[in-house]
Amino acid sequence: LTAPRSLLSYVAGLGWFLALALPPVAPRTYMSENAMGSTMVEEQFAYGERALSYAREFAGHKKKAGGMPVAWLEKTMWNLGLEVYKQPFSRTLPFPDETRERYMVKGTNVYGILRAPRAASTESLVLSVPCSEGQHNHQAVGLMLALASYFRGQIYWAKDIIFLVNEYDLLGMEAWLEAYHDVNITEMQSSGMLGRAGAIQAAVSLELSSDVVTSFDVAVEGLNGQLPNLDLVNLFHAFCQKNGLLCTIQGKLQRSDWDTLPAYAHSLQTLLLMVLKQGSGRPQGDHGLFLRYHIEAITLRGINSFRQYKYDMSTVGKTLEGMFRKLNNLLERLHQSYFFYLLPSLSRFVSISVYMPAFGFLILILILKISFLAGRALEWGGEDPGLVFPPRVPPRSAPAPSLQEPRPGLLTLVPPLLICHATGLTLYFLPVLGQHVATQHFPVSEAEAVVLTVIAIYVAGLALPHNTHRVLTGSGSDRGWMTLKLLSLLYLAMQLGCIALVNFSLGFLLAVTMVPVAAAVQPTGPKYLYAALLVLVTPAVTLLLGIFLYQELIEYPVSVLECWQLFLQAVAGGLLDHYLYGSIVFPFVAIFLYPCWLLLWNVLFWK
Repeated sequence: LTAPRSLLSYVAGLGWFLALALPPVAPRTYMSENAMGSTMVEEQFAYGERALSYAREFAGHKKKAGGMPVAWLEKTMWNLGLEVYKQPFSRTLPFPDETRERYMVKGTNVYGILRAPRAASTESLVLSVPCSEGQHNHQAVGLMLALASYFRGQIYWAKDIIFLVNEYDLLGMEAWLEAYHDVNITEMQSSGMLGRAGAIQAAVSLELSSDVVTSFDVAVEGLNGQLPNLDLVNLFHAFCQKNGLLCTIQGKLQRSDWDTLPAYAHSLQTLLLMVLKQGSGRPQGDHGLFLRYHIEAITLRGINSFRQYKYDMSTVGKTLEGMFRKLNNLLERLHQSYFFYLLPSLSRFVSISVYMPAFGFLILILILKISFLAGRALEWGGEDPGLVFPPRVPPRSAPAPSLQEPRPGLLTLVPPLLICHATGLTLYFLPVLGQHVATQHFPVSEAEAVVLTVIAIYVAGLALPHNTHRVLTGSGSDRGWMTLKLLSLLYLAMQLGCIALVNFSLGFLLAVTMVPVAAAVQPTGPKYLYAALLVLVTPAVTLLLGIFLYQELIEYPVSVLECWQLFLQAVAGGLLDHYLYGSIVFPFVAIFLYPCWLLLWNVLFWK
């Protein structure tokens, strides 16, 4: 009965997830925080032309300086009446980032503080703009300076406002946040923070590269799948609606015809894009690093497409002004609304209580299989009627070797457990530590050496069954592989359950692929079919298929070779995200999930 129940549970889990995009399951969003419940404030921002003027000046000085114009920014912020500070920082990457051509990074963050005239600098808000390379984000810097000029003339501020221009995007933001909170968790080298405001309550990161916009896209996914409080997203959506500004999420504009099949497909695409981005564990903007410090933050990206309606800087400025005036009214940190949710659109959401049963149905498959194997283990406690043993040797005859099937003890399972986890630790430590040795013996760069070493160790794990069985006693026993599989399934269920609490999307994607094959695999039956399925559900292949699906969902399909290149970049990016920002996806896969997969591989090739 285990197989039909497992199949039914798997279909129920997938069906439940696919139903999350339906309107009855995804209710409309609503504002939970009373202090931000109304948008009845009259925005007065009219410095649109001044913002464009600042943007042109910034672009000229940036081109002249060959990088971020630190001196010009300090002078301009000082003239606006802000307390101005700069923060030099440096970071040597564990290996060169060939995508952005970085290795030894040195930069400077510039920030100005507008002190609140009605409070004692105990709380603050942040408006940040990344200073990107090339012609990007000039208009964002101009709009930020224009907003600072306007905010300086208002008397209703009860919180300090920090206007931050960070260099080298995420690296600069990580350096600033670590210095502001006086911690050092990523080996970032920076000067001490000379000026501080109050405890940061919320932050908005702005990315804008054109004089007019047709829509604004909001990014919510942070480091390790963290999400901001839903009220902050609702606040942005409310002011976009008030000012007639089109707003999107995952680049998708919501549809009004919710009861049609195309609308459901559109919502499901948006939901899948969020799941894939959250599952990657990568911050989708500078806001993603604020979430680690319990600071609610989002990234807003101005889009200038071929739509007919265009919005100028004044409209965008009014939207940001309204958001900051509402955040200024907060009496406590945002906590009333949800921190765990999925968004099929900006106007509808799926809470944790609704989407978790989809994961629960998948884990139920492992629980059913574990219960079956545990029942067999209890039978082994006495005499197993399913096994036929040879007759006992008479006591007076010479002692003959017993042909009874040996019972595997705990020591029998120690060698495969040790070897599989030693391989996982090698996968985690060796690529970065051994990159210089690899470059001396092979014609590859450091980044190529790291990625190729990861792939080589990963593939080498396929040979592990032969190594473990040489040191394994009692390997011919059915009890042996069943006990090892029982341990493996318990281990897998525990890992997926823990990671789903932190990052639901990552846990769900791994459960959809690994759970059914892990429950079915055994050394008897169609071994080559099991082997092919087990290879197809390995985390590396899951990543490759995820990249292919993501490109299809954003309507930018790629060839097999291009997908492979993106896969190699994703592997290198995953390692850099771990060493630079503290992403847990790579260590989780290398130290825990990959050894668990190797244990299942050992079960399949049990002799």
